[in-house]
Amino acid sequence: MSADTPYEPTPAALSGSGAGDRVRALLRATDRATLATAQRDTGSWPYASLVMLALDPSARPLLLISSLADHTKNLERDPRASLLIDATQGLDEPLTGARATLMGRVTVIDSADAATVARDRFLRRHPSAELYAGFGDFACWRMEVDRAHLVAGFGDIHWIDGAEAIRPPAGPLPDQESEVVAHMNADHAEAIELYACVLLGRQGVGWRLTGVDAEGADLRRSGEVARLTFDNPVRDAEGARVELVRLVKRARARQIG
Repeated sequence: MSADTPYEPTPAALSGSGAGDRVRALLRATDRATLATAQRDTGSWPYASLVMLALDPSARPLLLISSLADHTKNLERDPRASLLIDATQGLDEPLTGARATLMGRVTVIDSADAATVARDRFLRRHPSAELYAGFGDFACWRMEVDRAHLVAGFGDIHWIDGAEAIRPPAGPLPDQESEVVAHMNADHAEAIELYACVLLGRQGVGWRLTGVDAEGADLRRSGEVARLTFDNPVRDAEGARVELVRLVKRARARQIG
Protein backbone atom coordinates (compact mmCIF):
# COMPACT_ATOMS: atom_id res chain seq x y z
CA MET A 1 0.00 0.00 0.00
CA SER A 2 1.49 3.33 -1.05
CA ALA A 3 1.73 6.44 1.08
CA ASP A 4 -1.05 8.16 -0.85
CA THR A 5 -3.48 5.25 -0.58
CA PRO A 6 -6.45 6.28 1.60
CA TYR A 7 -6.23 4.75 5.05
CA GLU A 8 -9.50 3.24 6.23
CA PRO A 9 -9.94 2.64 9.97
CA THR A 10 -11.90 -0.33 11.20
CA PRO A 11 -14.48 -1.63 10.61
CA ALA A 12 -14.34 -0.39 7.01
CA ALA A 13 -10.78 -1.67 6.67
CA LEU A 14 -12.08 -5.19 7.22
CA SER A 15 -15.19 -4.94 5.07
CA GLY A 16 -13.86 -7.62 2.74
CA SER A 17 -12.68 -9.92 5.50
CA GLY A 18 -14.41 -12.84 7.14
CA ALA A 19 -17.28 -12.30 9.54
CA GLY A 20 -15.07 -13.15 12.52
CA ASP A 21 -12.57 -10.47 11.55
CA ARG A 22 -15.37 -7.95 11.17
CA VAL A 23 -16.84 -8.77 14.58
CA ARG A 24 -13.41 -8.41 16.15
CA ALA A 25 -12.95 -5.07 14.40
CA LEU A 26 -16.21 -3.82 15.91
CA LEU A 27 -15.10 -4.99 19.34
CA ARG A 28 -11.71 -3.32 19.09
CA ALA A 29 -13.20 -0.02 17.90
CA THR A 30 -15.57 0.57 20.82
CA ASP A 31 -15.31 1.16 24.55
CA ARG A 32 -18.86 0.31 25.63
CA ALA A 33 -21.61 -2.23 25.09
CA THR A 34 -25.10 -3.22 26.14
CA LEU A 35 -25.00 -6.21 28.48
CA ALA A 36 -28.07 -8.46 28.67
CA THR A 37 -28.36 -10.82 31.63
CA ALA A 38 -31.14 -13.02 33.04
CA GLN A 39 -32.78 -11.02 35.85
CA ARG A 40 -32.64 -13.35 38.83
CA ASP A 41 -35.83 -12.20 40.62
CA THR A 42 -38.23 -11.97 37.65
CA GLY A 43 -38.19 -15.48 36.22
CA SER A 44 -35.05 -14.78 34.18
CA TRP A 45 -36.49 -11.96 32.09
CA PRO A 46 -33.75 -10.25 30.04
CA TYR A 47 -32.19 -7.26 31.78
CA ALA A 48 -30.10 -4.85 29.67
CA SER A 49 -27.52 -2.43 31.05
CA LEU A 50 -24.70 -0.22 29.82
CA VAL A 51 -21.18 -1.41 30.57
CA MET A 52 -17.72 -0.10 29.76
CA LEU A 53 -15.74 -2.53 27.65
CA ALA A 54 -12.12 -3.52 27.21
CA LEU A 55 -10.58 -6.59 25.58
CA ASP A 56 -7.91 -9.06 26.53
CA PRO A 57 -5.15 -9.76 23.97
CA SER A 58 -7.33 -12.43 22.34
CA ALA A 59 -10.20 -9.93 21.93
CA ARG A 60 -12.32 -11.53 24.64
CA PRO A 61 -14.50 -8.86 26.31
CA LEU A 62 -13.44 -7.61 29.74
CA LEU A 63 -15.75 -5.90 32.23
CA LEU A 64 -14.87 -4.16 35.49
CA ILE A 65 -18.11 -4.41 37.46
CA SER A 66 -19.36 -4.15 41.03
CA SER A 67 -20.83 -7.04 42.98
CA LEU A 68 -23.54 -4.60 44.08
CA ALA A 69 -24.85 -4.13 40.54
CA ASP A 70 -27.89 -6.06 39.34
CA HIS A 71 -26.12 -7.36 36.25
CA THR A 72 -23.31 -8.78 38.40
CA LYS A 73 -25.74 -10.49 40.76
CA ASN A 74 -27.49 -11.93 37.72
CA LEU A 75 -24.20 -13.28 36.36
CA GLU A 76 -23.36 -14.88 39.69
CA ARG A 77 -26.59 -16.86 39.38
CA ASP A 78 -26.45 -17.49 35.62
CA PRO A 79 -23.29 -16.59 33.67
CA ARG A 80 -25.03 -16.73 30.29
CA ALA A 81 -25.19 -13.25 28.75
CA SER A 82 -25.15 -11.24 25.54
CA LEU A 83 -23.20 -8.14 24.60
CA LEU A 84 -24.45 -5.79 21.88
CA ILE A 85 -21.71 -3.87 20.08
CA ASP A 86 -23.26 -0.92 18.22
CA ALA A 87 -21.35 0.99 15.52
CA THR A 88 -24.36 2.80 14.05
CA GLN A 89 -24.01 6.10 15.92
CA GLY A 90 -24.23 9.18 13.72
CA LEU A 91 -25.60 7.40 10.66
CA ASP A 92 -28.60 8.91 8.87
CA GLU A 93 -29.87 5.35 8.41
CA PRO A 94 -28.71 3.40 11.48
CA LEU A 95 -29.98 0.07 10.13
CA THR A 96 -27.37 0.28 7.36
CA GLY A 97 -24.60 0.31 9.97
CA ALA A 98 -22.73 -2.53 11.60
CA ARG A 99 -23.55 -4.14 14.92
CA ALA A 100 -22.78 -7.46 16.53
CA THR A 101 -24.29 -9.50 19.34
CA LEU A 102 -21.95 -11.76 21.28
CA MET A 103 -23.41 -14.67 23.25
CA GLY A 104 -21.40 -16.44 25.90
CA ARG A 105 -20.64 -16.90 29.55
CA VAL A 106 -19.31 -14.07 31.69
CA THR A 107 -17.38 -15.12 34.79
CA VAL A 108 -15.11 -13.42 37.28
CA ILE A 109 -11.36 -13.82 36.69
CA ASP A 110 -10.24 -15.81 39.72
CA SER A 111 -6.49 -15.96 39.08
CA ALA A 112 -4.79 -13.04 40.83
CA ASP A 113 -2.17 -12.65 38.10
CA ALA A 114 -4.71 -12.82 35.28
CA ALA A 115 -7.00 -10.40 37.11
CA THR A 116 -4.15 -7.91 37.50
CA VAL A 117 -3.32 -8.07 33.78
CA ALA A 118 -7.00 -7.64 32.87
CA ARG A 119 -7.43 -4.77 35.32
CA ASP A 120 -4.36 -2.96 33.94
CA ARG A 121 -5.63 -3.33 30.37
CA PHE A 122 -9.07 -2.09 31.37
CA LEU A 123 -7.65 0.94 33.16
CA ARG A 124 -5.51 1.92 30.18
CA ARG A 125 -8.67 1.83 28.09
CA HIS A 126 -10.72 3.64 30.76
CA PRO A 127 -8.45 5.88 32.88
CA SER A 128 -11.40 7.35 34.79
CA ALA A 129 -12.12 3.89 36.22
CA GLU A 130 -9.14 4.44 38.54
CA LEU A 131 -11.63 6.31 40.75
CA TYR A 132 -13.43 3.10 41.69
CA ALA A 133 -11.27 0.20 40.52
CA GLY A 134 -9.75 -0.21 43.96
CA PHE A 135 -13.06 -0.56 45.75
CA GLY A 136 -13.54 -4.00 47.27
CA ASP A 137 -16.77 -4.70 45.40
CA PHE A 138 -15.22 -4.29 41.94
CA ALA A 139 -13.64 -7.15 40.02
CA CYS A 140 -12.71 -8.00 36.43
CA TRP A 141 -14.99 -10.35 34.56
CA ARG A 142 -14.41 -11.93 31.13
CA MET A 143 -16.73 -13.30 28.46
CA GLU A 144 -15.98 -16.61 26.80
CA VAL A 145 -17.75 -16.13 23.47
CA ASP A 146 -19.85 -19.07 22.25
CA ARG A 147 -21.53 -17.45 19.23
CA ALA A 148 -21.71 -14.09 17.52
CA HIS A 149 -24.30 -12.53 15.25
CA LEU A 150 -23.04 -9.88 12.85
CA VAL A 151 -25.40 -7.50 11.07
CA ALA A 152 -23.31 -5.29 8.79
CA GLY A 153 -26.17 -3.77 6.81
CA PHE A 154 -29.21 -4.95 4.88
CA GLY A 155 -28.69 -8.54 3.81
CA ASP A 156 -25.17 -8.73 5.26
CA ILE A 157 -25.98 -10.97 8.22
CA HIS A 158 -23.92 -13.81 9.66
CA TRP A 159 -24.02 -16.24 12.58
CA ILE A 160 -20.51 -17.41 13.49
CA ASP A 161 -18.87 -19.60 16.07
CA GLY A 162 -17.28 -17.63 18.88
CA ALA A 163 -13.84 -19.00 18.03
CA GLU A 164 -13.96 -17.14 14.71
CA ALA A 165 -14.09 -13.78 16.52
CA ILE A 166 -11.31 -14.56 18.98
CA ARG A 167 -7.65 -14.48 17.96
CA PRO A 168 -5.20 -15.79 20.59
CA PRO A 169 -1.86 -13.94 20.40
CA ALA A 170 0.89 -15.84 18.59
CA GLY A 171 3.86 -14.03 20.13
CA PRO A 172 5.11 -12.17 23.21
CA LEU A 173 3.39 -8.83 22.46
CA PRO A 174 0.88 -9.09 25.37
CA ASP A 175 3.78 -9.17 27.84
CA GLN A 176 5.45 -6.23 26.06
CA GLU A 177 2.33 -4.12 25.53
CA SER A 178 2.58 -1.88 28.59
CA GLU A 179 6.17 -0.91 27.70
CA VAL A 180 5.21 -0.13 24.09
CA VAL A 181 2.29 2.03 25.23
CA ALA A 182 4.36 3.88 27.83
CA HIS A 183 7.18 4.51 25.34
CA MET A 184 4.84 5.85 22.66
CA ASN A 185 3.04 8.17 25.07
CA ALA A 186 6.28 9.47 26.61
CA ASP A 187 8.42 9.86 23.49
CA HIS A 188 6.15 9.93 20.44
CA ALA A 189 3.19 12.13 21.28
CA GLU A 190 3.47 13.85 17.89
CA ALA A 191 3.14 10.53 16.08
CA ILE A 192 0.00 9.68 18.07
CA GLU A 193 -1.54 13.03 17.10
CA LEU A 194 -0.76 12.26 13.45
CA TYR A 195 -2.42 8.86 13.71
CA ALA A 196 -5.57 10.38 15.19
CA CYS A 197 -5.89 13.60 13.22
CA VAL A 198 -4.36 12.75 9.82
CA LEU A 199 -5.04 9.05 9.36
CA LEU A 200 -8.25 8.71 11.33
CA GLY A 201 -9.71 12.15 10.73
CA ARG A 202 -10.27 12.93 14.39
CA GLN A 203 -10.08 16.38 15.99
CA GLY A 204 -8.29 17.90 18.97
CA VAL A 205 -5.00 17.43 20.74
CA GLY A 206 -4.01 15.24 23.64
CA TRP A 207 -4.51 11.82 22.05
CA ARG A 208 -2.80 8.94 23.84
CA LEU A 209 -2.18 5.28 23.10
CA THR A 210 -4.07 2.96 25.45
CA GLY A 211 -3.31 -0.44 23.95
CA VAL A 212 -1.44 -2.36 21.26
CA ASP A 213 -2.34 -5.81 19.96
CA ALA A 214 -1.55 -7.98 16.99
CA GLU A 215 -3.95 -6.12 14.71
CA GLY A 216 -3.54 -2.48 15.71
CA ALA A 217 -3.47 0.16 18.40
CA ASP A 218 -6.11 1.83 20.56
CA LEU A 219 -6.19 5.61 21.04
CA ARG A 220 -8.13 7.82 23.42
CA ARG A 221 -8.74 11.52 24.00
CA SER A 222 -11.05 12.38 26.91
CA GLY A 223 -14.27 10.46 26.16
CA GLU A 224 -13.42 9.63 22.54
CA VAL A 225 -11.72 6.46 21.34
CA ALA A 226 -10.20 5.57 17.96
CA ARG A 227 -8.75 2.45 16.42
CA LEU A 228 -5.61 2.38 14.28
CA THR A 229 -5.37 -0.78 12.18
CA PHE A 230 -2.00 -2.24 11.20
CA ASP A 231 -1.33 -3.20 7.58
CA ASN A 232 0.13 -6.51 8.76
CA PRO A 233 -0.44 -8.54 11.96
CA VAL A 234 2.43 -8.38 14.45
CA ARG A 235 3.80 -10.77 17.03
CA ASP A 236 6.02 -8.64 19.24
CA ALA A 237 7.15 -5.14 20.18
CA GLU A 238 9.52 -4.91 17.23
CA GLY A 239 6.75 -5.80 14.81
CA ALA A 240 4.52 -3.17 16.41
CA ARG A 241 7.32 -0.61 16.08
CA VAL A 242 7.66 -1.36 12.35
CA GLU A 243 3.93 -0.86 11.79
CA LEU A 244 3.75 2.30 13.89
CA VAL A 245 6.71 3.80 12.00
CA ARG A 246 5.13 2.83 8.68
CA LEU A 247 1.88 4.55 9.63
CA VAL A 248 3.49 7.75 10.89
CA LYS A 249 5.43 7.99 7.60
CA ARG A 250 2.15 7.62 5.74
CA ALA A 251 0.58 10.37 7.84
CA ARG A 252 3.49 12.76 7.18
CA ALA A 253 3.38 12.00 3.45
CA ARG A 254 -0.31 12.79 3.44
CA GLN A 255 0.35 16.10 5.19
CA ILE A 256 2.87 17.07 2.51
CA GLY A 257 0.65 15.91 -0.30
